[in-house]
Order: sequence, then C-alpha cells, then structure tokens
Amino acid sequence: MTQPYILNETFESESLNHLLEWRCEPNMWYIDKTSSKLVLETDRNTDYWQKTHYGFQVDNGHFLYTKTKKNFRMETKVEVSPKSKYDQAGLMIRFSEDVWVKTSLEYIPSKLSKLGAVVTNRGYSDWSTQYVEANDLQIYYRISKIEQNCYVDFSWDGANWNQIRIAHLDIPQDANMLVGVYACSPQGEKQEVHFDFLKIEELTNDPEEAYL
Repeated sequence: MTQPYILNETFESESLNHLLEWRCEPNMWYIDKTSSKLVLETDRNTDYWQKTHYGFQVDNGHFLYTKTKKNFRMETKVEVSPKSKYDQAGLMIRFSEDVWVKTSLEYIPSKLSKLGAVVTNRGYSDWSTQYVEANDLQIYYRISKIEQNCYVDFSWDGANWNQIRIAHLDIPQDANMLVGVYACSPQGEKQEVHFDFLKIEELTNDPEEAYL
C-alpha cells in the first residue's frame, strides 16, 4: 500500500517548498526551472565528521532539510562534477551534532572513489565504503528510517537498489529528525551539484518496508 508523502519536491517552482530550510546555506544555489533541478556549488572546507580517526570535528556542510518524527523512506537523484578530494553530495538524516547519517560518493582523484555511508553516534563517526570508478556521474540514494534503525541504499538507475548499510541510531523513540540532501567539499570548493528531486514517503514501523 502506498503511504502518503511527507515531502515531494521536484524543483519545478522558482522557490523551494515551504517545508524546506537550509543549514549552512551555500553561497551559490538556485533552482533551474528548465531542467527542474536544484543546483549548487559547494563552499570551501565544508564537511560533516566527528572525532574518530584523528580527533577532527567539523559540522558545516550544506544541508537542505525538512523535519519529521515519522518513519520514512527518502530518495534523491544527484549529478556531481567533483573537483577536489572528498567532494561529496547525497542524503543526510540528523538528530543532533552527535547523531547523524550521511550517504554519498566521496571523490578520490586519480584513484577509485569511495561510495558509502558515515554513521555518527554519541559524537563518533564511522565510515563504511566500497570502491567505484566515477568522475562525473549520476546516482540515486535512499535512506529509510524505521524507529531507531536506518537503512541506506544506492542505485544507478533508480529501479535496482543495492544495500550500503544498516545501522542503529542512538535516538529517542519519538525523535524529531532533520532529513534531506547535503553537499560539501572538505578540501576544496565549487563542486557543482544537481539534485533532481527529494521525495520523503511515510512508512509504518514494519522493517520490511525498507526493502520495497
């Protein structure tokens, strides 16, 4: 049974849906009505990461989000033109600075790039990855959140999905989550990013819905 949408933004209007707002708004962004895409360029030295590995902490990536307490499935399609090491763009869900999840491809020049997810609990980030060959590319991402668990997937065509990660979230049962698209450039700037849509569908508490 199809569940109602919490948000269904297809970037066809001159302005963003009133349910959306920026955290760390990029200096350059606009809605391209001709192609129905959100277009942005990343600012210098932006990222999301907490403590793990060498104590580094940063919390200033570009994040366009809405809020929900419901279980949900969120999807987007993103096209990127990375320039610098670790340029990234994808989906993010966030409870606080210490609890959040992001999924994207992180660009590695002259080598295979890293497709994966970062899960942050209790102020420590971990990073699970798989290698892919990619420069300019289009990719679909999906995050489902059911109670205190999240499910992270990707697709090359928007139809056939592949699992990246299942993770526990250290959040209350009735947590109000910030959910949406994000982009950042930890070691550079002006990565061009195009988001085709942002769809967030309400789910029940049945874990099987994460795989529909």
